Amino acid sequence: MSSQPFVSSPFSPHARRKRRSKFTYKHLSTLAHSGTNCPLRVIAHIDLDAFYAQCESVRLGIDPSKPLAVQQWQGLIAINYPARAYGLNRHVPITEAKEKCPEIICQHVATWKEGDTKWSYSDDSDQAFKEIAIRKVSLDPYRIQSRKILALIKECLPKDLQKAEKASIDEVFLDLSAQVHSILLERYPELQGPAPYDDPSEPLPRPPTTALDWAADALVDLDSSHSEEDDPDWDDIVMLIASEIVRDVRKAIFDELHYTCSAGLSRNKMLAKLGSGHKKPNSQTVIRNRAVQHFLSSFKFTKIRNLGGKLGDEVVAAFNTDLVSDLLPVPLDKLKRQLGDDTGSWLHGVIRGEDQSEVNPRTAIKSMLSAKSFRPSINSFEVACKWLRIFVADIFSRLVEEGVLENKRRPKTINLHHRQGAQTRSKQAPIPMGKTITEDALYELAKNLLAQVIVDGRAWPCANLSLSVGGFEDGVTGNKGIGSFLVRGDEAKALRTSSLGREDSTGEGTEMPPPTKKRKTDTGITKFFGAPQNFGTAPEDVGRDAYVISNDSDLEDDAPDLEGEVEEGEIEIQDPTLPPPSAQPRPAPNPVPDEHRPPDQVLRQRSIELYHCERCSKDIPVEDQMEHEDFHFAQSLQNEQSSDFHPQPKPVPPAKTPSQPTKPRGRGRPPMSVGGSGGVEKGQRKLAFG
Repeated sequence: MSSQPFVSSPFSPHARRKRRSKFTYKHLSTLAHSGTNCPLRVIAHIDLDAFYAQCESVRLGIDPSKPLAVQQWQGLIAINYPARAYGLNRHVPITEAKEKCPEIICQHVATWKEGDTKWSYSDDSDQAFKEIAIRKVSLDPYRIQSRKILALIKECLPKDLQKAEKASIDEVFLDLSAQVHSILLERYPELQGPAPYDDPSEPLPRPPTTALDWAADALVDLDSSHSEEDDPDWDDIVMLIASEIVRDVRKAIFDELHYTCSAGLSRNKMLAKLGSGHKKPNSQTVIRNRAVQHFLSSFKFTKIRNLGGKLGDEVVAAFNTDLVSDLLPVPLDKLKRQLGDDTGSWLHGVIRGEDQSEVNPRTAIKSMLSAKSFRPSINSFEVACKWLRIFVADIFSRLVEEGVLENKRRPKTINLHHRQGAQTRSKQAPIPMGKTITEDALYELAKNLLAQVIVDGRAWPCANLSLSVGGFEDGVTGNKGIGSFLVRGDEAKALRTSSLGREDSTGEGTEMPPPTKKRKTDTGITKFFGAPQNFGTAPEDVGRDAYVISNDSDLEDDAPDLEGEVEEGEIEIQDPTLPPPSAQPRPAPNPVPDEHRPPDQVLRQRSIELYHCERCSKDIPVEDQMEHEDFHFAQSLQNEQSSDFHPQPKPVPPAKTPSQPTKPRGRGRPPMSVGGSGGVEKGQRKLAFG
């Protein structure tokens, strides 16, 4: 309650005039439904501090005050805050980092090793770099911890009111509006009643308190038109309640999992994200509605999401500034003329703190990818298959966590991307429905896709290979059709046997309608040994092998933030001594058969060292021997799948007897002959049959 003495109004000597808020009962109602346009809305953004480095510190039991960096090959991908005090960042080479900070601990990320079926850590970081040709980075340890943190956050919030969006491997958005609304009504019962006159546009009563305790929160200074002496309104109250909720969440993460995180709270996602990075590490920044303009004025607009790329460069070029404060005086009409109506209107609102994007609680991912850039390139089908086995194991472990074994969610397609020199090939195949996905089944599909790449043309040397699954959908449950496939043991054997004869096989006591007739689809390799098909392009090798989006996010994946954390996905540090893909020599065209060459060219070609292939009786250059043998291997896979298929010969129509009249051709006219009877028609010739 206010400590100020009450002074009666001369116009109302017997009653105190009630103060009113600038917010209405309608605003209070939209707060309960998490309305994106509600001025009382409150959003929080939780960001783990130097997440990868924290994961390694917790795993190894290292004092968090000691400088630590996460190493990948000869580069650094994450640096904790004690190490940053020495002026280190992710662009500093390891040798320079150790010179600036001799006591720094450099822990190499986990890797898959060629031939292994599980990722592991290497005790010697230098040894891992020496084995770069046979190792692939794994980010599974960080994904596992990320899932634990998200699960703990949800445990701290009421199930029926929570809205949590995983923005990346180390970021989570929370829409706390509904939860804050329920707490608000408990603390201030005067808000529970209906609106006066049943009019939702009636203003709310002013809050009864004049001082708020923000504890250890970092408060952004108010705009110049406001003062801390002003009494708070309900937007300040809801922000205070939300800060208490987030403070408890951050404490639970530290107490149970030993991770520190920073948080930002404001009225929308854009401001909350900027707030979480305002004071790091392990702090909480609150941006009240009355402080938004002051907060944004000190920013470069290129730091705002969606303004850091080409659009940001265009705005800088158009107005010769990158500061929000310089853009604020620019009128809306001028922004529209320079950038177009939609972009100009959007920018006009963003620099004033307007953002109505919704917190999306989806956690289902859209795709999974595992990839490797080879340095040096690989040159055989056998080596590529070893990497495919690793890719499949990597993806399958994540599918298990998504519930693929219980048929909760499953992908529909598998994709292979292959790069040889400057040429990229992509192949895609459906994942058979009605069967439980297994690691071996995915491996066979991946191997068949690689065989198609080899048959299509030149495949070696291969510089990059990636495997992905996509088209995720929720599995069907409680459905007899799909349930008949998910059986095991003798029942499954009976099902497979009867299915060959198009008969039903169901569980005891269950009657099933006869299956509908479907067009037979060959999902084997024989389906693909036709004309080459491209289903897309492989991801560009820009130093990051695989962006997965176990968001997860889909990926709408954000770029790595300024604090040193990186997105979910594998990050390959490019070797600066290697030329870019555009500068690599293009593969030579496939050789032309001798019968189509001029004689002198054939003689010159014969001077090249050749070897004779016994399978096809052709002379092949020695340098193409391995690729040619892979071609035969791929053909053998096709023959194995088609060996059990014996088509029935078509019935031969009976020969016509002389007594049968010849059917007239054309419009009832007999065939025209050349050179008398027994000749052929005009424009035809006789075919000689031996």
